[in-house]
Amino acid sequence: MATTDKDSTKQTGLLGRALDFIEWAGNKLPDPAMLFLGLMLLVWIFSALLSPIDFGEIDPRNGQELQVTNLLTGERLALFLTSMVSVFMNFAPLGVVLVAMLGIGIAEHSGYINVGLKKLLGFTPRALLTPMLILVAIVSHTAADAGYVLVIPLGGVIFYAAGRHPLAGIAAAFAGVSGGFSANFIPSGIDPLLQSFTQEAAQLVNPEMLLNPLNNWGFTAASSILIVLVGWYITDKIVEPRLQGVKVEPADGEELPTMEDVSAKESRAFWFATLGMMGFLGLLVLWAFPGDSPLRDPDGELTTFAAPLMRSIVPIIFLVTAVPGIIYGYAAGVFTSSKDMISTMTKAMQSMGYYMVMAFFCALFIDAFGQSNIGILIALKGANFLEALQLPGQATIVGIIFLSAFVNLLVGSASAKWALIAPIFVPMLMQLGISPDLTQAAYRVGDSVSNIITPLLPYFPLIVVFCQRYVKSTGIGTLVSMMLPYSVIFLVTWTLFLLAYWALGIPLGLQSSYVYP
Repeated sequence: MATTDKDSTKQTGLLGRALDFIEWAGNKLPDPAMLFLGLMLLVWIFSALLSPIDFGEIDPRNGQELQVTNLLTGERLALFLTSMVSVFMNFAPLGVVLVAMLGIGIAEHSGYINVGLKKLLGFTPRALLTPMLILVAIVSHTAADAGYVLVIPLGGVIFYAAGRHPLAGIAAAFAGVSGGFSANFIPSGIDPLLQSFTQEAAQLVNPEMLLNPLNNWGFTAASSILIVLVGWYITDKIVEPRLQGVKVEPADGEELPTMEDVSAKESRAFWFATLGMMGFLGLLVLWAFPGDSPLRDPDGELTTFAAPLMRSIVPIIFLVTAVPGIIYGYAAGVFTSSKDMISTMTKAMQSMGYYMVMAFFCALFIDAFGQSNIGILIALKGANFLEALQLPGQATIVGIIFLSAFVNLLVGSASAKWALIAPIFVPMLMQLGISPDLTQAAYRVGDSVSNIITPLLPYFPLIVVFCQRYVKSTGIGTLVSMMLPYSVIFLVTWTLFLLAYWALGIPLGLQSSYVYP
């Protein structure tokens, strides 16, 4: 076991050296906001250097010779200044995140989500405790990062109360929340968020390209079953047996955490709120059911790009979380006036301050990348290189998964990472006949599996603290060694699962495809 002194992150052996290197390399990276600013400046410089060169490529968007646009001319710099506000305001992921988080903030800060998680885990038989905990952890993705601060500590408490090792409960919950981050059968804000980045990247090749916000829903829903079953096996057969010799010993002066019971008032409020949510969903179904519903497209379809229902996914997520949050808040006495409700939304927006700063620089970088034509040039040259290698499409997809998993060790934010690499890989793979939907699915697998072994995950130190509540000697290396089986086995099994899913031709999601065009 590792110690908690200043050398707790220094482990011996190959694994320890690898972890030290990852931590060192990640700490050397600039803040993501500054990273995007630096990349934008590099795009400017390279656009000036590359603009005189004839690359002999044809622009697939217009059939004309591809030319890099110099962004350092007086006219282009003037356009940069005059369009800066509109570029930021029209940045698709910004509105997606902020609107969804308003509703999630109400549900989280009112206490509705916390009580719901306790109820789900409270009635579970001991034999099914592990799969239920992982399932709840997966469902918690619907509420953004609530799983990190709610489900993971509850996992330790519930396992300890059941006579099992609490660190195994924390590991299982962490694996579901973070290692299975892209697995969920309930649509959440991350779906339209990543889709918006993918669509912008795809439009570098095809400006008319539109993607459904739920273009990976089928795959992520099926993946939740995989993660539950594989995580169940790893927890009960690999992780927990290794913990049998680890004594539960909290830090001096600390008491072992306990889970407070749900009061009768909270329970009534929860069921009122849940009924309210179900009522809202029922009204939505009744509204969408008629053939001439305003939620359908002109041809009467509900799942096409033109259907108002599909264009309303984010507002629906807002309402599905806000409605039960509001009902619960008033029924449980958490809200006594509308000011209390607004306060929860304000808290949610306060937590998004950093994201908005990052989104500002990210929007400017993506706009410059597209305006310069460097993105499409890299995509065409990269596609030519991959085509010359004559690799099967499956090998390319596996490469994207492994590359995403490696980059994830250094850059923790899913949206920041995808904003960085989507403009390169989505157009590149489109040139090879691989659809943006499949490229995004591959990225989501790689983005998830290595979350649980990188000390650079923003919540990683918090998970160490949760472990130290039960075993005071827990360090970063201890947690990584405990989570490594999940990461490796998830990587292998989930990759094979995607390849099998592809081979069987099962739809990745709504209006999705495997090939382009």
